[in-house]
Amino acid sequence: MKNKILIFGGLLLIAAALCLGAYNLWDAHRAEVSAEIILQEMPAVTPSPAPAPKPSPAGPESTEALEETEPLPEYVLNPDMEMPVVKIKGQDYIGTLEIPSLEISLPIMSEWSYPKMKISPCRYQGSTYLDNLIICAHNYKAHFGNLKELQPGDSVIFKDAAGNVFSYAVKETEVLAPTDIEGMVSGDWDLTMFTCTIGGKSRVTVRCEGWKRRKNKPTGIAKEPEGRASVRKQAGIGTL
Repeated sequence: MKNKILIFGGLLLIAAALCLGAYNLWDAHRAEVSAEIILQEMPAVTPSPAPAPKPSPAGPESTEALEETEPLPEYVLNPDMEMPVVKIKGQDYIGTLEIPSLEISLPIMSEWSYPKMKISPCRYQGSTYLDNLIICAHNYKAHFGNLKELQPGDSVIFKDAAGNVFSYAVKETEVLAPTDIEGMVSGDWDLTMFTCTIGGKSRVTVRCEGWKRRKNKPTGIAKEPEGRASVRKQAGIGTL
């Protein structure tokens, strides 16, 4: 009788494991499809080219003088501005994230919560305009499941809802404890991406730096920080 009970219990455990595995596969596929649908519905926004400066009556201006007349993007003039959003299916999105080496392109939701991360990666806090954006996502294979595979120098591209493009390069990868919020938001990083490991015992954290650009030459690429604002902790953020 005892052996029968043990066998029955073992069969129940195997069945439960199979059900859990099947659910995880279904959930990962659902998350992949959800992100693809959002990407398809996001409007195609292209930054308007700056108008060509008119030559002065005195004659042609030098290249440097022409560059000085180019209008600066609004986010450069006012980096504290809120990031623009597009609303899709009742949710606000600040833009899209592309990681060529992982062959993924994902919409980024404006605010994070665990239910929202089942749809797409989310902004944990910060802004591309302040060079302190932090993005979190579940470890679905189609989301941030392969984040640990990134190598220093790998390209990461973020396009905001206004069409401005910001390019980054992976600098380093850290493994943090789930409760180490201070460690997550610390440092002088232009972009941070993180996800949990299997079982949620730690957080794979990738730090990125923005590509340098010529002074006063706006190209839509993240500027080299000057007097960067410190990371602002958002009220109400709990454990990672």
